[in-house]
Amino acid sequence: MLPLDADQTAARTWFEHLRDLICAEFEAIEREAGSDAKFDYIAWDREEPSGADGGGGVRGVMKGRVFEKVGVNVSTVGGALDRDFGRTIHGAADDPAFLATGISLVAHMANPHVPAVHMNCRFLTTTKRWFGGGADLNPPLPIAEDTADFHTVLKAACDAHDPAHYPRFRQWADDYFYIPHRQVHRGVGGIFFDHLEGDFTAGFAFTQDVARAFLDIYPRIVRRRMDAPFSGADLATMLEWRGRYAEFNLVYDRGTLFGLKTGGNIDAILMSLPPMATWC
Repeated sequence: MLPLDADQTAARTWFEHLRDLICAEFEAIEREAGSDAKFDYIAWDREEPSGADGGGGVRGVMKGRVFEKVGVNVSTVGGALDRDFGRTIHGAADDPAFLATGISLVAHMANPHVPAVHMNCRFLTTTKRWFGGGADLNPPLPIAEDTADFHTVLKAACDAHDPAHYPRFRQWADDYFYIPHRQVHRGVGGIFFDHLEGDFTAGFAFTQDVARAFLDIYPRIVRRRMDAPFSGADLATMLEWRGRYAEFNLVYDRGTLFGLKTGGNIDAILMSLPPMATWC
């Protein structure tokens, strides 16, 4: 494994712990639905073009009765960025060395009334050091109660650190998770933050609280909706909406581009794509 300093090690260790908490909760939901689905884990290694150790990660995927497809990936990778790509990364314009550790999650659900979701947390080191991440809700058939509850919990997590965080990071999510060629948002929003640098302890604590807020609210929404009846028209709407989700991730998503540009695991990078989708 790459040499990590104390801050990088602390972040990596916690992201892996978070993965275990999330996967255990999602497996519990499957058991409640009468399913024995569990996560399959596949470890992968990344090699630098020079042949040096580039780190790696673990891809976790579950396909069940409630979660049609959910991926939870953790990775810690490092090396040297391509010079042109490095100019687009915070703190890497003049020095291409980087290290990134984080967790990324995308869930696509079997019931159209259960919203899909995306969550990620990351700690990056270039000539600067910063946290980024967030969570956003992506319902094919939006329900006001779920949207309000999701935002309320995220706002509370933000307000505990800085009252300015939530309005700023909610707007950032609205601006980022937008599909310009469709002129629609990808979902009903959440929060998105990046380049949270300065004091490691403060940034780490905020990132952890965002993740804990996600783990609090999303399983509650899943349990609330997973047994709701749905029609063929509802299912068709979900499949068409999934096409929009795939378009965003393949055309605009920065995490997808970062993974591809840094030699990440292709299956882990593209686990965000839905198992089925339609384009009308």
